Amino acid sequence: MSSLDTPVRPDQIDAKGPIQVSNVMRDDFGFEIPVESVPLPSRGVIYSEGGSLFGQDTVDIKPMTAKEEDILTSQNLLRKGIAIDKLLESLVIDKNIDLDSMLSGDKSALIFASRRLAYGDSYGPLDVTCPACNEKAKVTIDLSELKYKETSQEVLPDENGEFSYKLPNSKVSIKIKLLTSGDEKIIEKNNQSMSKIKAGVTNEVTGRLKYMITEINGERNKAEIVKFVENSLLSKDSFELRKFLKEISPDIENTFEFTCDSCQSEERIFVPITAQFFWPDSAI
Repeated sequence: MSSLDTPVRPDQIDAKGPIQVSNVMRDDFGFEIPVESVPLPSRGVIYSEGGSLFGQDTVDIKPMTAKEEDILTSQNLLRKGIAIDKLLESLVIDKNIDLDSMLSGDKSALIFASRRLAYGDSYGPLDVTCPACNEKAKVTIDLSELKYKETSQEVLPDENGEFSYKLPNSKVSIKIKLLTSGDEKIIEKNNQSMSKIKAGVTNEVTGRLKYMITEINGERNKAEIVKFVENSLLSKDSFELRKFLKEISPDIENTFEFTCDSCQSEERIFVPITAQFFWPDSAI
C-alpha cells in the first residue's frame, strides 16, 4: 500500500500514487479508519457553480470493509445494475456529494481507487485476446500504471459547466455539456426501451448528443435541439463534435500496453472489468 501514499500536486496527477491519506475517522467502535483523498481527473473545474463538486479536485473515500463486500455480492443490487453505485455511496465520506451529478470520468477514478485500496494494484491473471492474431494470453495488469486524462487548461467551460463550439461544416454555434453518471443511466434506459420497440435498434449517437447539446445558435428549447440533432446535424459535424468531446472529457485512461507472445504485435487494450476486479482470487 506504500505506493498509494506519495503526495502529488493536482497538475501532476496520474494513477501511480494519486491516492494519499488525508485524515482518519473513527467508526462506531472507536477504531481509526484511514480516509483517502482521490484526485478527480476533472479537478472540479467542469462542474457548474453551486454544485456539490464545483471546484472540488479530490473526493475522500474510506477503504472497503466486509460491509461493502456484501453490497458487491447482493444479487438484488447486481440484478438492478446498481451495486457499484451503492458501493461508492458507502465509501464516499461526504454524503452531500451527488454521485449522479458526477462526470463519468471522475466516477471511474473513484471505482479504480476503491479497488486499489481494497486489494492492491495487481489485477489478474486475466484472459485477453490479441487484436492482431486472435491468440489468447494471460496478463496481469498493474493498476498503478494507469494514467489520468485531465481537463485541458486551454478549453474550459463557462459558469454553467458548458463548452462553446462551432460546428466546422454547418457553422452552427452550439453549447455542450459533458455527461454525468445520471445522464448515462437515462440514456441507457432509453436505449433499452428503443431496442424493445425496434429489435436491435438504438439511438446511441443521437441519444447522447441530445443530452450533451444544450444550446443551438442561442436557442435552448429542448424540442428544437432534438429536432436539430435528428434532422439537421451533418454526419461530418457529428464526427468532429464527438472528437472534440473526447478531447475535453476528463477520464482515467484504462488501457494497458500488450505485447503478443505469438505474433509480437504491440497493442493498447482496454482493461477488462471482470468479476476479478473486485473479487481477486486471493479474496474469494
